[in-house]
Amino acid sequence: MRISTIKSIFVFEILLFMILFSCGKNSNEIISEYHKKGQFNGTVLVMKNDHIISDTALGFSNFQTQEKLNIDTPFYIASLSKSFTATAIILLQQKGLLSFDDKASKYLPELPAYAKDITIRHLLTHTSGIWDYEKEMSGKKELKNQDVLNWLQQKKKLQFPSGSKFEYSNSGYIILSLIIEKTSGKSYAEFLNENIFVPLKMNNTKVYDESMPVIKNKALGYNQQRQPDDYSLLTTGDGGIYSTTKDLYKFDKALRNFSLINKNNTVLMYTPFKLSDKTLSNYGFGWYIDDSNNGQIVSHTGGLNGFRALFWRDLKNNKIVIALTNQGDAFQLNNFLNDIKKYLD
Repeated sequence: MRISTIKSIFVFEILLFMILFSCGKNSNEIISEYHKKGQFNGTVLVMKNDHIISDTALGFSNFQTQEKLNIDTPFYIASLSKSFTATAIILLQQKGLLSFDDKASKYLPELPAYAKDITIRHLLTHTSGIWDYEKEMSGKKELKNQDVLNWLQQKKKLQFPSGSKFEYSNSGYIILSLIIEKTSGKSYAEFLNENIFVPLKMNNTKVYDESMPVIKNKALGYNQQRQPDDYSLLTTGDGGIYSTTKDLYKFDKALRNFSLINKNNTVLMYTPFKLSDKTLSNYGFGWYIDDSNNGQIVSHTGGLNGFRALFWRDLKNNKIVIALTNQGDAFQLNNFLNDIKKYLD
């Protein structure tokens, strides 16, 4: 074969590689495509190996006024709040104010009699058997923790024996919020602010509770047709927090660096609960857990009214995807995450 021919083949292979490589979309292009298709209105932060590779805001915080989003716009994060509730309980344990295997009734004697033996560990891991209020009561505006407690009093028994089954329960995390208040002597909002938000300089994160605080420059919620669908509950523990991608990233770093929770409790937080039949659930203390694919991945999602939230953390490979949207019905969360993960691999 002639040298000129070999050179031509080599150049062709290089060009082909460059073309194929250039076909791969980066994370910003993926986010932009979702936005252009009308499937995403919100903020995204993507991190790999301690380098933020996407930190963007696309769309409007208020469709009526056409006020644009920015990366400091607070979104309602719905059930992502559970990770903060679990962290608060762990902090109380580290202060010696409670034990994970304490009965919840030790702190809340007003719990119904059928719930007197459920433990804090059961509540953290959604294995308590406590009924989930969401199917019956989530449509009630300005619903409070006490309303949920009153509703639980009307039930006659647990859904199943505590520890025997995983069944996601927002009510269980409301009970945890009440335990936080009883043991700390502070409101849920005050405890999180003093022990998590302020120390981590999460300046745009706030609890929305019965005091109905003003949350400056927050995103309003909308449906797929851009009709108002805003958040109106006043419960805490199961939800109730507004935050930003940047603040959630600060929370992630604190958990990875053990600056909030000690190493032993961090391991425990990411350990699946062993059910009474010896099988494992896929939930620890406030996080879903996936140990099946090249390391440990922990995550949580949230969704209510016009809001959707995603917090995906690959602990071994040091990757993060955080996405917040205020046009919930339009966002194909799982498709979006899979598309971003392909880029990160």
